[in-house]
Amino acid sequence: MTTTQVDKAPEPEPEPAARPWRAWLLEGLSEQSARHPGPHGTPPAEHKGHRWWRVMCLTGVDYFSTLGYQPGIAALAAGTLSPLATLVLIALTLLGALPVYRRVAAESPHGEGSIAMLERLLPWWAGKLFVLVLLGFAATDFMITITLSAADASAHAVENPFAPQWMHGSNMWITLVLIAALGAVFLKGFREAIDVAVVLVSVYLVLNVVVLATAVWKVASEPVVVDDWWHAATAEHSSPMAMIGVALLVFPRLALGMSGFETGVAVMPQVRGDAGDTYAKPAGRIRDTRRLLTTAALMMSGFLLVSSLATTFLIPAKEFDKGGEANGRALAYLAHQHLGEAFGTVYDVSTIAILWFAGASALAGLLNLVPRYLPRYGMAPEWTRAVRPLVLLFMATAFTVTVLFDADVDAQGGAYATGVLVLMLSASFAATIAARHRSHRAAAAGFGFITLVFAYTLVTNIIERPDGLKIASLFIVGILLTSLASRIHRAFELRAADVTFDEAATRLIDDAARSGPLRVIANEPDERNAAEYRTKEYTQREETHIPSGGPVLFLEVTVRDSSDFATEVTVTGEERYGVRILRVQGAGVPNTIAAVLLRLRDRTGHVPHAYFNWTEGHPLSHLLRFLVFGDGEVAPVAREVLRRAEPDPTRRPRIHVG
Repeated sequence: MTTTQVDKAPEPEPEPAARPWRAWLLEGLSEQSARHPGPHGTPPAEHKGHRWWRVMCLTGVDYFSTLGYQPGIAALAAGTLSPLATLVLIALTLLGALPVYRRVAAESPHGEGSIAMLERLLPWWAGKLFVLVLLGFAATDFMITITLSAADASAHAVENPFAPQWMHGSNMWITLVLIAALGAVFLKGFREAIDVAVVLVSVYLVLNVVVLATAVWKVASEPVVVDDWWHAATAEHSSPMAMIGVALLVFPRLALGMSGFETGVAVMPQVRGDAGDTYAKPAGRIRDTRRLLTTAALMMSGFLLVSSLATTFLIPAKEFDKGGEANGRALAYLAHQHLGEAFGTVYDVSTIAILWFAGASALAGLLNLVPRYLPRYGMAPEWTRAVRPLVLLFMATAFTVTVLFDADVDAQGGAYATGVLVLMLSASFAATIAARHRSHRAAAAGFGFITLVFAYTLVTNIIERPDGLKIASLFIVGILLTSLASRIHRAFELRAADVTFDEAATRLIDDAARSGPLRVIANEPDERNAAEYRTKEYTQREETHIPSGGPVLFLEVTVRDSSDFATEVTVTGEERYGVRILRVQGAGVPNTIAAVLLRLRDRTGHVPHAYFNWTEGHPLSHLLRFLVFGDGEVAPVAREVLRRAEPDPTRRPRIHVG
């Protein structure tokens, strides 16, 4: 019996007027999703990369910009013990996060980060779901970086004494304007990001050196402020040991001061490295990225310590509270108080610029991560491999988050810290596993201890600020639901990046093609003995009326990993018991069969015929088997895949079912 199905007419092409807009929106859409680089990924061949210190400025707009709000957050979290808690944070940065990400740079030198390292640990769907959860936390980290940085930039603008009256109380719309401007930059293009970052970071750090040097001179000339701080600290806490204990308990609230490491790894492909670097062994890039991470961590640690001391000694505690002049802008407060309103305004402008561009670094991180994974999993539409549609999607999300949080820096701190700490926990765990696999026992033990510290820090942060986990959970649920919906929607795509034949397969195909259109029998391999093949050929010739005497090819597909989506397919040829067999591995049986049939048509110039048996069972159970395990009722699914892939019925491979 031969199935007869009605084909729909081909989809009408879009109107010519719509084509320029669509072409602009999807400009740069890559066809190689498995190695999609993102905007900070692999540069074009003519681009030789940048010196490591220039790339450090690119990631530094995220890392160094936290000076705009970190001292104030530390003062709110630890009070008079802010310097001690900051010391604990610095120790965790230099002895924990830095060694971990130096290992990640060596294990993942092409910008994939710790997520790719962990992806390799878990097979099948477990690995995909685990990556989706991590992407949810990464989205939380990067998205809140955009909204929090813009909100803090608006706070600096509004609190400036020269700001016009109409700006006061306008934090919300200023934040939205900054986010919209950020999106406009990415819609236009982001090629000169490093040049801009170098200027912004250089100016900002120089201004901070001036502010902190002035603060240190002020403290040195009035040592009574140190005595006042010590008396206040001892009045609140019974002993130095009690102070240390409290600092250890509260330092998780300061976790924002460790942001930027994940971005530092993501921009690795922009590091020039050595002339002899290859894709497989980029030794120079790894060395220079480690230098980048170390230099940034040392510089930031120094700034954090001095800023914590200066703000604690020189700013009244009440000014850190919500509505206070130092809330979210502690160093700007010092700049205005001790260096005058003119210098303070220059400092505000520099802070606003780097905080705004910190959002650019975070958005680039999102654009680097999402196209690497979701399209490759089939869990996002193909347009998500283009930059501009994603920018519009992320900007809409940022607008929503800003409105929900009322552009409040303090309200977003918990969600930001949760995202940062989860990524650092995953990185330290990945580093532990990598060191163990390489039999580096001492390193594995050290990374294991760091993993425990990050786990404690994360749990403490979640207990004290559960809103961060709630926000992250919304991102995770959103990514999971949209990803699974996309996977189901795209399940009937061809899903083969390329189909190639080995020498034996080529010979078998060419020999069979001399007798006319190819006759292909789909066979689920079982015993693979002579009786199996003879019985299969006899029943198919009898039930589907294969012309007698003509040669047939057996096509056997085995599922390698049904959780994969698009794979490269290699067909191998084999003769067994006088039977000609084409064997292939793929992510799904019907999709792979459809891809091979189309490739056979293109090679021979004739439309092939494929022959199947109906499978017993309920259609719904077969659909679920297809979605999860890649098999199920093969014939109708293969036919549907072919219908979508080839709109011309006259060129579509024929499906026969007996």
